[in-house]
Amino acid sequence: MSVIQTAFVAGTRGAWRIERITAVTGQALAQADRLAVVGPDEAGDVAAGAQWRLDGATGHPRYATRQELDTLAAVQQGLGRPEARCAALIPIRKNPAWWALGQDERRAILEEQSHHIAIGLEYLPPIARRLYHARELGQSFDFLTWFEYAPQHADAFEELVSRLRQSAEWRFVEREVDIRLVQDDPTLQGVV
Repeated sequence: MSVIQTAFVAGTRGAWRIERITAVTGQALAQADRLAVVGPDEAGDVAAGAQWRLDGATGHPRYATRQELDTLAAVQQGLGRPEARCAALIPIRKNPAWWALGQDERRAILEEQSHHIAIGLEYLPPIARRLYHARELGQSFDFLTWFEYAPQHADAFEELVSRLRQSAEWRFVEREVDIRLVQDDPTLQGVV
């Protein structure tokens, strides 16, 4: 798997119009009008008037089994589909207790107790997602999750995030911000 580095820059420019920024747990992010989703080298081009910038990178799967990865690959559609004009960026930081656990313990909470991957699979292919790791980059969040979906799947997306937030895994979340977006012009470039 190749690593994809991405910068999410909120300000006055970008293909995505920010509808709302909500603090779910902990401190919110500053309000902004637009979000640009670009490679790190392009972030300077949209930085004028930026309220904040979050950087993340895709990486190797950490908690998924081979069977789960194969199932995800078979049913998940890619990002940037023209009909997927709605998006959500959900940055999350977990507490020190989460990071003190062994990887096997985190996997047990993530899937055996919380059914995180299994729940996500129920909403594919209409809801596409990409996980970015930010902790290793020294960011204020551990994970940045990007979702894209068509307007007619907005209720399904709400159900998905509600179910995940009710799981055992979420007791380890110390900061979560929910950013909802709409792409006004589907011909504009989406996620890197």
